[in-house]
Amino acid sequence: MASRSYSNLLDLTSCGSPSSFGREKKRLPRVATVAGVLSELDDETNTSVGSDAPSSVCQERMIIVGNQLPVKAQRKEENGKWEFTWDEDSLLLQLKDGLGDDVETIYIGCLKEEIDPIEQDDVAQYLLDNFKCVPTFLPPELFTKFYHGFCKQHLWPLFHYMLPLSPDLGGRFDRSLWQAYVSVNKIFADKVMEVINPDEDFVWVHDYHLMVLPTFLRKRFNRARLGFFLHSPFPSSEIYRTLPVRDELLRALLNSDLIGFHTFDYARHFLSCCSRMLGIAYQSKRGYIGLEYYGRTVSIKILPVGIHIGQLESVMNLSETESKVAELRNRFKGQTVMLGVDDMDIFKGISLKLLAMEQLLLQHADKRGKVVLVQIANPARGRGKDVQEVQCETYATVKRINDTFGRPGYTPVILIDTTLQSYERIAYYAIAECCLVTAVRDGMNLIPYEYIICRQGNEKIDEILGISSTIHKKSMLVVSEFIGCSPSLSGAIRVNPWNIDAVAEAMDSALMVPESEKQMRHEKHYSLCSDTKNCVFLVSGKERKTLTEWFSSCEKLGLAAEHGYFVRTSHTEEWEACVSVPDFDWKQIAEPVMQLYTETTDGSNIESKESALVWNYEFADRDFGSCQAKELLDHLESVLANEPVSVKSGPNIVEVKPQGVSKGIVAERLLTTMQQKGVIPDFVLCIGDDRSDEDMFGVITSARASLSPIADVFPCTVGQKPSKAKYYLEDTSEILRMLQGLANASEQSAARNSSQFPHH
Repeated sequence: MASRSYSNLLDLTSCGSPSSFGREKKRLPRVATVAGVLSELDDETNTSVGSDAPSSVCQERMIIVGNQLPVKAQRKEENGKWEFTWDEDSLLLQLKDGLGDDVETIYIGCLKEEIDPIEQDDVAQYLLDNFKCVPTFLPPELFTKFYHGFCKQHLWPLFHYMLPLSPDLGGRFDRSLWQAYVSVNKIFADKVMEVINPDEDFVWVHDYHLMVLPTFLRKRFNRARLGFFLHSPFPSSEIYRTLPVRDELLRALLNSDLIGFHTFDYARHFLSCCSRMLGIAYQSKRGYIGLEYYGRTVSIKILPVGIHIGQLESVMNLSETESKVAELRNRFKGQTVMLGVDDMDIFKGISLKLLAMEQLLLQHADKRGKVVLVQIANPARGRGKDVQEVQCETYATVKRINDTFGRPGYTPVILIDTTLQSYERIAYYAIAECCLVTAVRDGMNLIPYEYIICRQGNEKIDEILGISSTIHKKSMLVVSEFIGCSPSLSGAIRVNPWNIDAVAEAMDSALMVPESEKQMRHEKHYSLCSDTKNCVFLVSGKERKTLTEWFSSCEKLGLAAEHGYFVRTSHTEEWEACVSVPDFDWKQIAEPVMQLYTETTDGSNIESKESALVWNYEFADRDFGSCQAKELLDHLESVLANEPVSVKSGPNIVEVKPQGVSKGIVAERLLTTMQQKGVIPDFVLCIGDDRSDEDMFGVITSARASLSPIADVFPCTVGQKPSKAKYYLEDTSEILRMLQGLANASEQSAARNSSQFPHH
């Protein structure tokens, strides 16, 4: 008897089975039960390819299943035969490089081009032999209902937060389209069954086109190792719950062993749907999130997709790329190019970007004639009224802007709505001063990453653009806060694409950034450090090397690094260790644990100091990072219970350091040293912004014996919160304002003393 986890869909396929669409199912030559060895045996001579018999071969094999194969097909004009090449832009193809040379890869999916039924067997065999690809051929009527119907009319809009409120917005739910979707997933499952060795192979299913495929594979091979990755957003439960087949899709996905999402937000939405609609709660332990589903643990992972840097660099090295860069440099000589690269669909925000460009030119007359927006609009993947409306609005807006602000020799907006070669797109990246991504909703969007890499250039491109290869490269990004990659782009200007004025101002700001970022200035440390009556000390959690570089110009500034483990009283003194630590063997225990959480938390990193280890999640998703930090804190406290260390959390960090190391040690040492020198302080100001500073506050408030009887003591925290500090300042701007006031008072005091005792 089939378990409930996959019984719901099996009967449904009979309602819209492949045979009902007028095509008899054919089978490819089978694969033997030995993993990685393709057999010449056909269906008649070997009907047990799906056997659960163990394999004698140890090589791992990954079966990657996607809607489309990473292959391009073109019919030769001279002989009418098909010619196939790898599609280098395909994400599925790029995944192969991350699997290792010892993993064999087989791809299953459709071809973009329609193959005549009489040619399909020959094409299938050729692709299997030469590309290790197994094509899935779908009858045109079935494909239309599956892809342009259920996928593009129902799933894609809903996953991008668009509800079918009217027939024009996605249309009403059509159960025949759902049946076609299930039927196609069954066909894909059959293709997997033709090549899988269930005891050895891994199956990796990609994107919303194949969300019920795990059900059919789990039914046939209960022990199959199966992963699913969603390339699109996953909507909140309020949106998702409107889908009539919501439970069926959730249960189908839960037949996977692992489900991956781009961001924690998408994963959290999925988990919320499972809880609210299926009553299945998740557990988070040791950095992993899991769901218990019918005796199996389904892992949920955050797996943001990246780009293939090596592939981009290889295209950048092509002579065609260099020629295109030279052509574009001459074409836009004397002008600043901003670039947009988007699909022509309703969620990419092309029209909003154009309106922002129009606003920029209206409000900043100095930009007219100087700034050009090149908008590359890739052909839409779907079709329908919404695509036509986007196209019409885009063309009309471009015409209006160019008619209003254009003049001979200057076209404000250049729209490219044809497919570009990779080298052409990369050439535009290389010459653009700013890249604009204003999508109103997008799963990840890799355009910003591609832009950053291409702006790095190479020796030849730098020469063409007249850029010295020794200077630091620069790139400016304006990105929508509604795209998956936004949290990881800490240097970008984030915008709400619906706020046209804000996007226009962000564009203006991006163009005004100076050629090189100014380094931190330290003049205010001078107005205080130069006064011989002052003793100024900066206590930080940073490494001593970093502090030495940052404050090298402040010769009289005292520094304490790594929360007081190292101290240096002035620029001319050597660093000293405040605490004696016999060994750091505990690092060998703590670092692998931190590495585990780093791998599962995008945007996090490990900072290895001389005396401490710090897990930093400043650039991770705020909610997920906080959740992981709590898990990590508990994990580290458990494994380091018998070690002479302390484990503490701070703003966006979890830190392990030797016991006894604290900023309070620095305060004690400083006051003791001054007392030994006969210097009795009559004014003490101590400012800190987190819990690690509380030790300093405690020391100075209880150090009356080391101070003048009339001493003024001001322990000061940043922001109103429970603290040992009696005083507070609201934020860093108030700190700077107060330090400026102290510096001015110090200067005035020095001036008075100078006038009373003039130098001769």
